[in-house]
Amino acid sequence: MQPFSSLAPAKPSVVFDTYWRFAAERQAVFHRRALGETPPWTDDEILREYKFTNAYRASDRVSQYLIRHVIYEGDQSSEEVFFRTILFKLFNKIETWEMLSQELGPPTYAEYSFERYDRILTRAIEGKRTIYSAAYIMPSGSKAFGTTRKHRSHLRLLEQMMEDNLPARIAEAPSMRKAFELLLSYPMIGDFLAYQYVTDLNYSDLTDFSEMEFVIPGPGALDGIRKCFESLGGLSETDVIKVVAERQEAEFARLGLEFHSLWGRPLQLIDCQNLFCEISKYARVKHPDVAGVSKRTRIKQKHRPNMEPIDYWYPPKWGINERISNGAGTRTENGVDHHGGE
Repeated sequence: MQPFSSLAPAKPSVVFDTYWRFAAERQAVFHRRALGETPPWTDDEILREYKFTNAYRASDRVSQYLIRHVIYEGDQSSEEVFFRTILFKLFNKIETWEMLSQELGPPTYAEYSFERYDRILTRAIEGKRTIYSAAYIMPSGSKAFGTTRKHRSHLRLLEQMMEDNLPARIAEAPSMRKAFELLLSYPMIGDFLAYQYVTDLNYSDLTDFSEMEFVIPGPGALDGIRKCFESLGGLSETDVIKVVAERQEAEFARLGLEFHSLWGRPLQLIDCQNLFCEISKYARVKHPDVAGVSKRTRIKQKHRPNMEPIDYWYPPKWGINERISNGAGTRTENGVDHHGGE
């Protein structure tokens, strides 16, 4: 597909400009927090009251934990990196990973035992502990694996992946789409989860796909896209995400917005997809008269600042960790990103 020189034939709504303003302000909040400023980090009343993910997916607390403490700690063989990453993401909850680590030591496939993992997780459930994040709706898998407990189905799913030599097959995949399709072929994994998982695996050295290569819009993003555009003009939702990613500098410049990037890394397709999901929520308050496809009218999660600091660290292959430690700038003026040392 050729690069988009304009939004045509899609017709943006009033929410489209809000998309860019939200992206700029949410990223500004991220940098203010990273610099150690005290709250409130914004004058935007909606951002202050409700919870929204970061503009960059990899900056969220769970992604940061995954990258630093799950993917890049421990054996870096394809098999072990895959095992740790998918095990963590099946629950997507830091506390569950730490519980397993405390009981078992660092989780490894070499020492994996269904019975031991099941015993720990079952005991946690019976103790009224929440072992799954609320971020994703995880299917139970009772039909696929004949179990009555969701966590047992997920352990069996991971076992099946490992027995099928999926880590090596993912590592050999010629494209992000092919790796996505391999994950999608498994029970309990639909388009949304397969795309999330391939993105997480791609933080590691198991694969080295560009995040500008492939995107799958999730349910929230589909709703946000419909709010941002009165008409798609025949474009698919995937096309729209590619449009906004390719045009980000022009759009920030058009609105006179100063966008502080991720130490020189522009928004990627996964980030623009996530931003559509977040604008779907934000618009419920900012533009209550603009309907999407979900028909939801309220934002459920309130903003409760977690004051525990994060030592931000990203996949080394991105080449931005040195810029963080050097305090390089991230200012965007007139759509041009400036970062120190270049």
